[in-house]
Amino acid sequence: MIHLSDGDRVRLSTGHEVTLPLVTEATVAGAVLPARYDVAESLLPDGLTPVRVTARQAAVVLLCVEYHRIGDDAMAPYDEFAVLIGATADEWQPPLVPLLTRDIGGYVWSLPVTTEPARALGDEIWGYPKTVADISHHDDATRRETTVVEDGDRVATVSIDWPRTGEHREQIESYAVREGRLERTPVEFQGKLGAAPLSSRIDVDPGDHERADTLRALNLGSRSVLRFSLEGRIAYGAGRSVER
Repeated sequence: MIHLSDGDRVRLSTGHEVTLPLVTEATVAGAVLPARYDVAESLLPDGLTPVRVTARQAAVVLLCVEYHRIGDDAMAPYDEFAVLIGATADEWQPPLVPLLTRDIGGYVWSLPVTTEPARALGDEIWGYPKTVADISHHDDATRRETTVVEDGDRVATVSIDWPRTGEHREQIESYAVREGRLERTPVEFQGKLGAAPLSSRIDVDPGDHERADTLRALNLGSRSVLRFSLEGRIAYGAGRSVER
C-alpha cells in the first residue's frame, strides 16, 4: 500500500497530477435524512457504527455536487452524487449527539461521477467507490434537482431547496476502505454555507438501477434532519488509518 500524506503530489493512472490536500471549488446541495438502522448498518464495513437520529433510525447523507475547479485546474470540472452513511468509529453515543457535537463522519457508500479522471481521483487516492455516470443538475432560485443515470438506468432524482447562507467553515470526516484498510479523511468546507433543520423541502425519487433498490430499502424519510448547501471551497486531506 502507498501511504499518502498532506504535501504529497500524486500522479493518477490517467496521467493527471494533484497535490494533497486537494482544494476544490464547488456548488453543493445536500441533506441528512433518517433511514432504517438495520439497512444502514449492513452497508458499513467493520470498525464503523451508524449514527442514530432516533433509537431505530440511522442518518444518511445525500450530496449533489458540481465541481467548478479541481486543484490548480488539475482536471476538467465534473459532477457527482454522493450517498454517505453517517458513521462513527467511536463507542456508541445517544441519538443525535454526534450530529449536535459535529463528531460525525460519512462512510462513502456510493459516489457516481461524470468523468474517468474524477473516478480515478477518488478511487486511487481515498478508496472512494466512484463509478462513471450521467449526472445532470437543474438549478433555479429555489432549488437544485439532480438526476443520476448509470448503465442506462436511472439511479435517483433528488430535489433539494436552497437554504439561506452565510460565510462559515466546517470540517467533517469521510470514511472509505482503501486497499483493504479503513481510512478517515478530513474534509473542510469553507464559503457560503447554508443549513435548515427539520425540513420537508426535499424529494428523493429512486429509479430502476440496482442501487435504487438499496435507497428504497433504506426507507429514507421525507423530512430531513438537516438541509444544507455550499458555494465555495472543499479541501480533501490525506486519509489516515482508523485504529480498530
